[in-house]
Amino acid sequence: METEIEAKWLNINHDEMRTKLKAQGAKLVQPERLMSRKVFDYEDRRLYKKGGWVRVRNEVDKITVSYKQLNDRSLHGTKEVTIVVDDFTKACQLLELIGLKVRVYQETKRESWVLDGAEVELDTWPWIPPFVEIEARDERALKSVARRLDLDFDDALHGSIETAYQAVYNVTDEEINSWQEVIFSEVPHWLLAEKR
Repeated sequence: METEIEAKWLNINHDEMRTKLKAQGAKLVQPERLMSRKVFDYEDRRLYKKGGWVRVRNEVDKITVSYKQLNDRSLHGTKEVTIVVDDFTKACQLLELIGLKVRVYQETKRESWVLDGAEVELDTWPWIPPFVEIEARDERALKSVARRLDLDFDDALHGSIETAYQAVYNVTDEEINSWQEVIFSEVPHWLLAEKR
Protein backbone atom coordinates (compact mmCIF):
# COMPACT_ATOMS: atom_id res chain seq x y z
CA MET A 1 0.00 0.00 0.00
CA GLU A 2 1.05 3.55 -0.61
CA THR A 3 1.12 6.29 2.00
CA GLU A 4 -1.46 8.98 1.35
CA ILE A 5 0.25 12.34 1.94
CA GLU A 6 -2.64 14.74 2.42
CA ALA A 7 -4.00 17.36 4.78
CA LYS A 8 -7.29 19.20 5.26
CA TRP A 9 -7.96 22.80 6.25
CA LEU A 10 -11.46 23.50 7.52
CA ASN A 11 -13.77 26.50 7.12
CA ILE A 12 -12.32 27.61 3.78
CA ASN A 13 -14.11 30.12 1.58
CA HIS A 14 -13.96 28.40 -1.80
CA ASP A 15 -14.32 31.63 -3.79
CA GLU A 16 -11.31 33.12 -2.01
CA MET A 17 -9.35 29.89 -2.51
CA ARG A 18 -10.16 29.87 -6.24
CA THR A 19 -8.71 33.39 -6.47
CA LYS A 20 -5.52 32.25 -4.72
CA LEU A 21 -5.24 29.17 -6.91
CA LYS A 22 -5.57 31.24 -10.09
CA ALA A 23 -3.02 33.77 -8.81
CA GLN A 24 -0.55 30.92 -8.19
CA GLY A 25 -1.04 29.50 -11.69
CA ALA A 26 -2.99 26.42 -10.60
CA LYS A 27 -4.91 24.50 -13.26
CA LEU A 28 -8.59 23.62 -12.86
CA VAL A 29 -8.85 19.90 -13.64
CA GLN A 30 -12.52 19.25 -12.83
CA PRO A 31 -15.22 21.83 -12.03
CA GLU A 32 -17.33 21.18 -8.96
CA ARG A 33 -19.31 17.98 -9.36
CA LEU A 34 -21.48 15.78 -7.15
CA MET A 35 -19.69 12.57 -6.20
CA SER A 36 -21.18 9.50 -4.55
CA ARG A 37 -19.51 6.74 -2.62
CA LYS A 38 -20.32 3.59 -0.73
CA VAL A 39 -18.14 2.40 2.12
CA PHE A 40 -17.95 -1.33 2.84
CA ASP A 41 -16.88 -3.63 5.66
CA TYR A 42 -17.65 -7.15 6.77
CA GLU A 43 -20.63 -7.80 9.02
CA ASP A 44 -18.31 -8.24 12.03
CA ARG A 45 -16.56 -4.91 11.15
CA ARG A 46 -13.14 -6.55 11.05
CA LEU A 47 -11.77 -3.86 8.74
CA TYR A 48 -12.99 -1.02 10.97
CA LYS A 49 -11.42 -2.70 13.99
CA LYS A 50 -7.99 -2.32 12.38
CA GLY A 51 -8.70 1.16 10.95
CA GLY A 52 -9.65 -0.01 7.46
CA TRP A 53 -12.46 0.26 4.96
CA VAL A 54 -13.23 -0.37 1.29
CA ARG A 55 -14.68 2.48 -0.74
CA VAL A 56 -16.29 2.63 -4.17
CA ARG A 57 -16.43 6.23 -5.39
CA ASN A 58 -18.07 7.70 -8.47
CA GLU A 59 -15.92 10.75 -9.21
CA VAL A 60 -17.87 11.53 -12.43
CA ASP A 61 -14.73 11.40 -14.61
CA LYS A 62 -13.75 8.00 -13.18
CA ILE A 63 -14.87 5.31 -10.72
CA THR A 64 -12.42 4.04 -8.14
CA VAL A 65 -12.29 1.18 -5.66
CA SER A 66 -9.95 1.78 -2.72
CA TYR A 67 -8.84 -0.01 0.38
CA LYS A 68 -7.79 2.55 2.95
CA GLN A 69 -6.26 1.99 6.35
CA LEU A 70 -5.87 4.67 8.98
CA ASN A 71 -2.95 3.67 11.19
CA ASP A 72 -2.89 7.04 12.96
CA ARG A 73 -3.95 10.64 12.35
CA SER A 74 -0.59 11.91 11.22
CA LEU A 75 0.58 13.12 7.83
CA HIS A 76 1.96 9.64 7.09
CA GLY A 77 -0.72 7.61 8.91
CA THR A 78 -3.11 6.72 6.09
CA LYS A 79 -2.28 3.92 3.66
CA GLU A 80 -4.24 3.12 0.52
CA VAL A 81 -4.42 1.11 -2.65
CA THR A 82 -6.76 2.22 -5.44
CA ILE A 83 -7.86 0.82 -8.77
CA VAL A 84 -10.02 2.37 -11.48
CA VAL A 85 -13.10 0.43 -12.62
CA ASP A 86 -15.77 1.19 -15.19
CA ASP A 87 -19.04 0.47 -13.38
CA PHE A 88 -20.04 1.77 -9.94
CA THR A 89 -23.02 -0.57 -9.52
CA LYS A 90 -21.14 -3.70 -10.57
CA ALA A 91 -18.16 -2.85 -8.36
CA CYS A 92 -20.50 -2.54 -5.38
CA GLN A 93 -22.27 -5.75 -6.33
CA LEU A 94 -18.96 -7.61 -6.54
CA LEU A 95 -17.99 -6.49 -3.03
CA GLU A 96 -21.37 -7.57 -1.65
CA LEU A 97 -21.11 -10.96 -3.37
CA ILE A 98 -17.80 -11.67 -1.62
CA GLY A 99 -19.31 -10.88 1.78
CA LEU A 100 -18.81 -7.16 2.33
CA LYS A 101 -21.73 -5.01 3.51
CA VAL A 102 -22.50 -1.39 2.70
CA ARG A 103 -21.85 0.59 5.89
CA VAL A 104 -22.65 4.07 4.57
CA TYR A 105 -23.69 5.89 1.43
CA GLN A 106 -22.12 9.35 1.12
CA GLU A 107 -22.36 12.21 -1.31
CA THR A 108 -20.00 15.16 -1.59
CA LYS A 109 -19.13 18.00 -3.92
CA ARG A 110 -15.56 18.39 -5.14
CA GLU A 111 -13.70 20.78 -7.41
CA SER A 112 -10.22 19.62 -8.44
CA TRP A 113 -7.15 21.73 -9.13
CA VAL A 114 -3.45 20.95 -9.64
CA LEU A 115 -0.67 23.18 -8.36
CA ASP A 116 2.99 22.13 -8.66
CA GLY A 117 1.90 18.52 -9.14
CA ALA A 118 -0.21 18.51 -5.95
CA GLU A 119 -3.94 17.80 -6.04
CA VAL A 120 -5.90 20.62 -4.43
CA GLU A 121 -9.52 19.67 -3.76
CA LEU A 122 -12.23 22.15 -2.80
CA ASP A 123 -14.53 19.86 -0.85
CA THR A 124 -18.06 20.27 0.44
CA TRP A 125 -19.51 17.55 2.65
CA PRO A 126 -23.03 17.54 4.09
CA TRP A 127 -23.59 19.32 7.42
CA ILE A 128 -20.10 20.86 7.78
CA PRO A 129 -18.44 24.02 6.39
CA PRO A 130 -16.43 23.71 3.17
CA PHE A 131 -12.76 22.82 3.32
CA VAL A 132 -9.69 22.31 1.18
CA GLU A 133 -7.65 19.12 0.94
CA ILE A 134 -4.17 18.92 -0.55
CA GLU A 135 -2.52 15.66 -1.58
CA ALA A 136 1.09 15.69 -2.74
CA ARG A 137 3.91 13.27 -3.53
CA ASP A 138 5.72 14.04 -0.26
CA GLU A 139 5.59 16.20 2.86
CA ARG A 140 7.86 18.90 1.45
CA ALA A 141 5.70 19.35 -1.66
CA LEU A 142 2.50 19.44 0.42
CA LYS A 143 3.89 22.09 2.78
CA SER A 144 5.16 24.17 -0.16
CA VAL A 145 1.72 24.24 -1.82
CA ALA A 146 0.04 24.99 1.51
CA ARG A 147 2.34 27.99 2.04
CA ARG A 148 1.62 29.28 -1.46
CA LEU A 149 -2.11 29.17 -0.64
CA ASP A 150 -1.63 30.89 2.76
CA LEU A 151 -2.63 27.75 4.69
CA ASP A 152 -0.98 27.31 8.08
CA PHE A 153 0.30 23.75 8.38
CA ASP A 154 -0.28 23.88 12.16
CA ASP A 155 -4.02 24.12 11.43
CA ALA A 156 -4.06 21.06 9.14
CA LEU A 157 -6.02 17.91 9.97
CA HIS A 158 -4.87 14.46 8.88
CA GLY A 159 -6.68 11.18 8.49
CA SER A 160 -10.21 10.43 7.42
CA ILE A 161 -13.24 12.72 7.20
CA GLU A 162 -14.15 12.00 10.84
CA THR A 163 -11.72 14.73 11.91
CA ALA A 164 -13.73 17.37 10.02
CA TYR A 165 -17.02 16.27 11.57
CA GLN A 166 -15.44 16.16 15.03
CA ALA A 167 -14.27 19.76 14.62
CA VAL A 168 -17.92 20.80 14.24
CA TYR A 169 -19.81 18.25 16.34
CA ASN A 170 -19.14 16.46 19.60
CA VAL A 171 -19.19 12.96 18.07
CA THR A 172 -16.91 9.96 18.32
CA ASP A 173 -15.41 7.90 15.52
CA GLU A 174 -17.78 5.10 16.47
CA GLU A 175 -20.82 7.37 16.16
CA ILE A 176 -19.72 8.71 12.78
CA ASN A 177 -19.03 5.20 11.54
CA SER A 178 -22.56 4.15 12.49
CA TRP A 179 -24.15 6.72 10.15
CA GLN A 180 -25.80 4.95 7.24
CA GLU A 181 -26.29 7.95 5.00
CA VAL A 182 -24.46 11.26 4.62
CA ILE A 183 -26.30 13.26 1.97
CA PHE A 184 -27.07 16.88 1.17
CA SER A 185 -30.11 17.49 3.34
CA GLU A 186 -31.01 19.44 6.44
CA VAL A 187 -28.70 18.68 9.35
CA PRO A 188 -30.35 15.81 11.24
CA HIS A 189 -31.87 16.91 14.56
CA TRP A 190 -29.87 14.28 16.45
CA LEU A 191 -26.65 15.77 15.06
CA LEU A 192 -27.63 19.38 15.76
CA ALA A 193 -27.82 18.45 19.44
CA GLU A 194 -24.08 17.62 19.28
CA LYS A 195 -22.97 20.96 17.77
CA ARG A 196 -19.83 22.33 19.41
